[in-house]
This record gives sequence, C-alpha cells and structure tokens, in this order.
Amino acid sequence: MTDQRAAGLRQASIGLLVLTAVLLASAAVGFITYRLVPRAASIHTAAAMPAPPATATSDTEIPARSPTTAQHKLPVELPEIRLPGTDGAPHRLADWTGRPLVINFWATWCEPCRREIPLLTALRREYAADRLEIVGIAVDYPEDVQKYVQGHGIDYPVLVGDKDGLAAANAFGMDTVLPFSVFADGQGRVVTLKVGELHQDEAELILDRVREIDAGKLSLPLAREQISEGVRRLRMARATE
Repeated sequence: MTDQRAAGLRQASIGLLVLTAVLLASAAVGFITYRLVPRAASIHTAAAMPAPPATATSDTEIPARSPTTAQHKLPVELPEIRLPGTDGAPHRLADWTGRPLVINFWATWCEPCRREIPLLTALRREYAADRLEIVGIAVDYPEDVQKYVQGHGIDYPVLVGDKDGLAAANAFGMDTVLPFSVFADGQGRVVTLKVGELHQDEAELILDRVREIDAGKLSLPLAREQISEGVRRLRMARATE
C-alpha cells in the first residue's frame, strides 16, 4: 500500500508540474501576443465602405478623409506626437515642419516592414531635392530597434514607440496594423495613408502628387483623388502579374 500511495503521489506531482508548465506557457504566449502582434483594424475606404480586416501583409491604400466621414478617420493635419529617438532624446513630428514627410510605422519582427526599409532609404535620396524626410516609428523594444538600425545602416530618423506607439497609431485613426505609411505635404497636412508593404511605383505616384501640391500645381482634394485611383490601378495590375 505504501508503494502504491507513493506512486500515486508521484503521478499527482507530475500532473501538477505539467499543468503548471502549460499555464505558464499560455501566459507567456498571451503576453507576447499583447506586446508584439498587431491588432486587426476595422478599416474603411474613403467612401466609408467596410474593407477586409487588415493584416501585416495587407495591401490597402486609404486616402485622407474629412473628420466627419468615418469612425476610423485620418487627421487633417499631422497630430502632435512626441517619442524618443534611438538616441534617447525626445522628438516631435513638428521637428520636421516645412518638409514633406513619409511616416512609416514598423517593427523589427515584421517581415514586410523589413522589406520596405531599402525602398524608404532610396526614396529619401531620390526626393532629396524636395527635402523629403522619412521618419520611422518602431512599435518595438528600444534595444531591438537600436540594434536593427545600427546593423542595417538606416540613415533616416527612427522614433521608438514601445510605450506610446499604440497611441501614435491611434492618432492617425489606426490600430497597430504593420506596416503602414502616412504621407504629408510640406504644410503638415495628411495627404494619404498606405496600409501594408509600400511598393516603389505606389510611393513615387504619391510623392509626385505631394510635390505638385507643394508647388501649388495641384489641390489637395484632387491629389487625393488621383492617388486613390492611381494606387487602385497599380494594385490591380500587380494582381494580374
């Protein structure tokens, strides 16, 4: 009886250890999901028509809209966002007032985000005459961002949103769906927002319209219409390739 009782106690102990391990693993997965996995956004088009839920590999362009047209809306002007840079010093989007901007929300663990970086670096050079600035906002841990920026030679400003990145995304009417890029003209007005991996032809189409806006050759509403239609055509063409 003593041996049977001891064996029973051992089995019970093993079962308790297994249960504890499962609970700890579940808690760890929950924590990682909460901290790192982007939450799906309820995205609407310019006409406020529901679109499929966005994912980290989605390919949707959202023209800027009037503040009254949709629940998930873009601001008319760049919001007041203040985040630390990779140098630890605080920076604001207003630091780049007077320059067209591409504000790219990304993370080191996001594959389409990583694929965009060479393009963003090239765009900064290509549109240097327009004084274009790329500003990355990394929704990630500071040490991971610092290591990635240094290891991949990112030469544009990168802000770190490990604590306030979600609030920064919300300021643009978005949940954390990565990557997404906001395009603004030299007056600090939001021109459009592209969800999903940015492609070169899309970026050049948008930035050429931003250039015309800043030169006074194109109105903001007309530029938004041209961007929406142009990106739609490019997406359709890419789908048939």
